Amino acid sequence: MATQPSIVTRDIDKIYTPTGNLYESVVIISKRARQIAVNLKEELNGKLADFATTVDNLEEVFENREQIEISKFYERMPKPTTTATEEFLEGKLTYRMREQGAEEEKAD
Repeated sequence: MATQPSIVTRDIDKIYTPTGNLYESVVIISKRARQIAVNLKEELNGKLADFATTVDNLEEVFENREQIEISKFYERMPKPTTTATEEFLEGKLTYRMREQGAEEEKAD
């Protein structure tokens, strides 16, 4: 079973091209990655909530094989930044920029 490496060299021109500004592209990717991370965390917490115990005694806490498997599954998933970058490069993201006029009016 081959796994994808966590570090992949990206062509900066491909990231630059959709917006015409590398930094704007990186901001779009980072905001999407944050959305993905929040969704994954909520999903994982929902699944692990079934295993939550109200017992504070460490002696009564035991390993649950199913809980461990769920955690390992989420650890093996691609990182949110990788997913967001792929979505951006494939043109699956829609985004809009604030208008320049609105920002200039606030500055005056």
